[in-house]
Amino acid sequence: MRIAIRGGRLIDPAHGIDALLDLFIAGGRIIGIGPAPDGFAANREIDARDRIVCPGLIDLCARLREPGQEHKATIASETRAAAAAGITTLVCPPDTDPVIDEPAVVEFIRRRVKAAGQSRVLTLGALTHRLRGERLAEMAALKDAGCVGVSDGGRPLVNTLVLRRALEYAATFDLTVFLTPLDPWLSHGVAHEGQVATRMGLAGIPAAAETGAIARDLELVRDIGVRVHFGRLSNARAVQLVARAQAEGLPVTADVAVHHLHLTEMDLAGFDSQCHVQPPLRGLRDKDALQAGLASGALGALCSDHQPHEPDAKQAPFGDTEPGISGLDTLLALSLRLARDEVLKLPVVLERLTWGPAQILGLDSGHLGIGAVADVCIFDPETDWRVTTDTLRSRGQNSPFIGWELQGQIVYTLLEGRVVYERTTP
Repeated sequence: MRIAIRGGRLIDPAHGIDALLDLFIAGGRIIGIGPAPDGFAANREIDARDRIVCPGLIDLCARLREPGQEHKATIASETRAAAAAGITTLVCPPDTDPVIDEPAVVEFIRRRVKAAGQSRVLTLGALTHRLRGERLAEMAALKDAGCVGVSDGGRPLVNTLVLRRALEYAATFDLTVFLTPLDPWLSHGVAHEGQVATRMGLAGIPAAAETGAIARDLELVRDIGVRVHFGRLSNARAVQLVARAQAEGLPVTADVAVHHLHLTEMDLAGFDSQCHVQPPLRGLRDKDALQAGLASGALGALCSDHQPHEPDAKQAPFGDTEPGISGLDTLLALSLRLARDEVLKLPVVLERLTWGPAQILGLDSGHLGIGAVADVCIFDPETDWRVTTDTLRSRGQNSPFIGWELQGQIVYTLLEGRVVYERTTP
């Protein structure tokens, strides 16, 4: 398929492009920007006037629930939702059932993704066998099977010696380690430790549960030199620690979940279980610091931290519900809101959703350079839409943003030069 995308505002943060330019695709790759290549004849033309054309979004943390929890969602359902959200690449943590600790599980996921054909899914291998924190997983075999990194899967290692050995092993095979900065002993709670949690009678999780883990992990990084990525930071001090480590030249990166940039502990009012997340929503000062860290680059990526649940998972007393938000459908619109609120410039927002995550993963993607794989997102930045259970395409309907009025709607999503989503309604 030879496609010409004409008249759109093309934003490619990796190459500093922000202009009205045509884009030309053939053989699943970008072959021209601006004037058409010599002899180019399109099989299909896409009118992108009054729309923004950018690289397909890359989401660093999305739980697809398959294998093991198909009653919540499946690879087919969530990659379909991702395509409708402009997301062309999803990163799947290893806490599936069975755990991604052997090549057979990686192959199973690959086959399911290929059958669905809606989005690219990259897997993270487990740091330890069954994610139990006791015995190291076969990281070399996982890398050979296609894993783009290794992770604790949201289950932080208690034993520091085991963690050190795991980081050494990962460094030997040039693997990035994706860590959840959380002290297991300090995290037996459901809300941010503070006045709101005390007033509501909810068990609190202090910010030190996150910063203490980061401080420990940074010392190990300093000794070993391994690349480490901290996922879903939630408080101001954590951003400071990561920024300081980066200034010292340590090979560390970090991301933030988009809901932490819009919600705080105050949104727990009424014991809204849709706001039960891990790490917890923290204070206004923390939200502001996370936004500043994203603007400065200390936080190099925005992610959805997508965790779809069946309705029953959220229908219980707050502390007994399962944490997590279904975030694929709202990732772009909530990110665009940061530009409208003048927290970040629009090209910077898109960089944190495309080129930034690609750099963290060590991939040559997330850009629209000549020869690049044609993963493209085309969206209308001015379209208003209301978040409802009908507008969420993920099987998970668990979102605290239901009822919100957002702007920005996907019109087309292209994966490797193939249209995988096209909006059919005005």
